[in-house]
Amino acid sequence: MPLIHIKDVVKTYDMGAELVHALSGVSLDIEENEYVAIMGPSGSGKSTLMNVIGCLDTPTSGLYQFEGQNVGDLDDNELAEIRNRKIGFVFQTFNLLPRSTALHNVELPLIYAGMSSHRRRERAEEALTAVGLGDRMTHKPNELSGGQRQRVAVARALANNPSIILADEPTGNLDSKTGVEIMQLFSDLHTQGNTIILVTHEEDIAAHAHRVLRLFDGKIASDEKVESPLKYAQSV
Repeated sequence: MPLIHIKDVVKTYDMGAELVHALSGVSLDIEENEYVAIMGPSGSGKSTLMNVIGCLDTPTSGLYQFEGQNVGDLDDNELAEIRNRKIGFVFQTFNLLPRSTALHNVELPLIYAGMSSHRRRERAEEALTAVGLGDRMTHKPNELSGGQRQRVAVARALANNPSIILADEPTGNLDSKTGVEIMQLFSDLHTQGNTIILVTHEEDIAAHAHRVLRLFDGKIASDEKVESPLKYAQSV
């Protein structure tokens, strides 16, 4: 059974007098430990698909199963539980608390999960060490570079050992060199067994993935395996 199973998913939005079809019958499976990039121009539906996969939004019609569970049958609390325990989010804007240390920022989802303070700190330290920030745990976001802030965001996404890491334009606010470093981090995480779904409009970022989905007008225009995903050594 695939980790993610989407069948004939439609998502519409009522925009006053107009009904907007953001997704028009999307079907796809994503297996555990895949590394998938979702691409498409503005208005193609890629952000809507990301929101559906991340349980931030629910389909208007169609089937979405996450780990075999029908997401359409879940209430708001159950959806929040999946988002907190099963999905690690990484956003373009980092979304860090400015007055909190890197350690506390990474601990946040663990607080919501009800983890004990000792275990929480332990997991946060492990996650920060895993992204190369073992020596920056007490620093606040304004004391970190853009790349380091995004690493904190990745560590936060990893803290709960999620089933998938869902990254939305994770290099969008970074210079090209730092962006390459973050993509190397995602490649390392994939090698360690993480499932990664990346939303991007940049071809060079998508080239790191092992599979590229292209959306157009709310439909999957192409779904291709990448024969030779970009490696860090080729990018510098």
